[in-house]
Amino acid sequence: MCGIVGYIGEQNAYPIIINGLKKLEYRGYDSAGVAINNLKNINVYKKKGKVSDLEAFTKGKDISGTIGMGHTRWATHGVPNDVNAHPHTSMNGKFVIIHNGIIENFAVLKKKLVARNYTFKSETDTEVLADLIEYIYLFGKVNAETAVRLALNKVIGAYGLVVMCTDEPDKLICARNSSPLVIGYGDNEYFIASDATPFVQYTKKAVYLDNQNLAVITRDSVTVKTIKNDVINPDIQQIDFDSDEAEKGGYRDYMLKEIYEQPKSILETIRGRVYENENAIKLGGLLDVMPKLLNARRIIIIGCGTSWHAGLVGEYLIEEYARIPVEVEYASEFRYRNPILTQDDVVIAISQSGETADTLAAIQLAKAAKACVIGICNVVGSSISRETDAGVYTHAGPEIGVASTKAFSTQVTVLAMIALLLGKCKYMIGQQQYHQLLTELLSIPEKIEHTLQSAAKVEEVAKLYKDSRNFLYLGRGCYYPVALEGALKLKEISYIHAEGYPAAEMKHGPIALIDDKMPVVVIATQDKGYEKIVNNIQEIKARKGKIIAIVSEGDTVISKMADHVLEVPKFDTAIGAITTIVPLQLLSYYIAIMRGCNVDQPRNLAKSVTVE
Repeated sequence: MCGIVGYIGEQNAYPIIINGLKKLEYRGYDSAGVAINNLKNINVYKKKGKVSDLEAFTKGKDISGTIGMGHTRWATHGVPNDVNAHPHTSMNGKFVIIHNGIIENFAVLKKKLVARNYTFKSETDTEVLADLIEYIYLFGKVNAETAVRLALNKVIGAYGLVVMCTDEPDKLICARNSSPLVIGYGDNEYFIASDATPFVQYTKKAVYLDNQNLAVITRDSVTVKTIKNDVINPDIQQIDFDSDEAEKGGYRDYMLKEIYEQPKSILETIRGRVYENENAIKLGGLLDVMPKLLNARRIIIIGCGTSWHAGLVGEYLIEEYARIPVEVEYASEFRYRNPILTQDDVVIAISQSGETADTLAAIQLAKAAKACVIGICNVVGSSISRETDAGVYTHAGPEIGVASTKAFSTQVTVLAMIALLLGKCKYMIGQQQYHQLLTELLSIPEKIEHTLQSAAKVEEVAKLYKDSRNFLYLGRGCYYPVALEGALKLKEISYIHAEGYPAAEMKHGPIALIDDKMPVVVIATQDKGYEKIVNNIQEIKARKGKIIAIVSEGDTVISKMADHVLEVPKFDTAIGAITTIVPLQLLSYYIAIMRGCNVDQPRNLAKSVTVE
């Protein structure tokens, strides 16, 4: 969740670090800080609030130096304030550290350090780690690298950290366990960050540290080891996006930009994979595991939040077209129960960042049971892409807004391709139907582009309901997960309570909530459940609920019943579910903006949940 940026080279470190921290603001945070090493002193400045507050605080202070590190904190141990903000300095001033993650045994370590006369200024687990490193360094009479490595062998928990030592000022030491850390390789300079966004403008070459890896970085070299001191020859990867993709590009907010990027993102996701002329889908990342997929006893899809909702759509598509049993599980629940898994099962793990802690833990559980594990994620080189047996990248491009938008639509696109590929290979789909489905899949970018042209109408509806206290979202079949996702978007960014429900379940409880002040968003496109959804709308109308209906273009029935109608292009298959999320994303966005909410950085939320 926290953001980490480090730099060592010939340039002034401070502007690189500050600009890098700004690019990581989407991860969520409550304070920020920097440590700049000018080879004489390590100057530490930190402040509760945003990076702009830190910038104001450092104005006029000594920020000279070509080595430095910065941090944005999302509080775990200790309330947000200046003292608990990172970087943290060890008691005797020998070490300065920034840290993302949770040291689970910090209380035990702290007790031992207190017995050795160490005192603490903050409430954080990170300060404990800084003092542990210093204690080993001073009393073990070892170098800084060894002190860090020995300390980490005593630690239980997650960490992505960068360390400076006052006695060895010409290096940075970083380490990673269950919390992402990337090293960028420039020309006579190196960068460290939680993801590649802060340094992609300087270099496209990067090393993604694996769990329990440690790196010692000087101005002219990087040495990577395990924390057991085994030297590693790291794989240098090429970053696949440009720095301008992580900018707003003239849009008011990242979220709005990313909503409008969906046609392009989906096109990139299907490009080189769907061949209409050949009547074929080719997913190279799954070639080695196709026998496992085709013979799977069942498929289990795991994810969190938006990724879980995408998985629910995937369940519908895979069962509909491939006729393989599918279960969808919250990764956060799956990892803590005792699930029945066999080597005949296939687990599909979905995560935008590829670093979601609960999903990674669930992957380990599945691998221990010898199940085949497939990843669907957006970030090349991420932990999930390395931990799984095979996978498919979404190619959505950087998603900066905390509330996922293009991640959802591209994840569902990948799941649709998997469903159709399996259906064809298992002879569950005939050639003519298969061609029709591929044609519809390829038409999605254009149809979303068309849907976005109605944004002004969505904005008008938002004006009418921006002060509502509750919303109900209803859908049937594959549109039920879309209703869940629409409700989540509204909750995340506008702080309005919203619930998603299967439309048929409305009369089993939620109907009690409906009155003339309750807006009800109904996904009511023309499919096999159309007549049933019409009945649901009549039930709402009879109780004076305010109906906002998402309908197929040209609808003449629901348009006469609903208070407001938002049209999407007509589809003949369930693949059209991807388009129906777009007006719901826009509705949430406009309501949040009208309520004065920060849509890109909603309160209490982080983009990538890398700790429990």
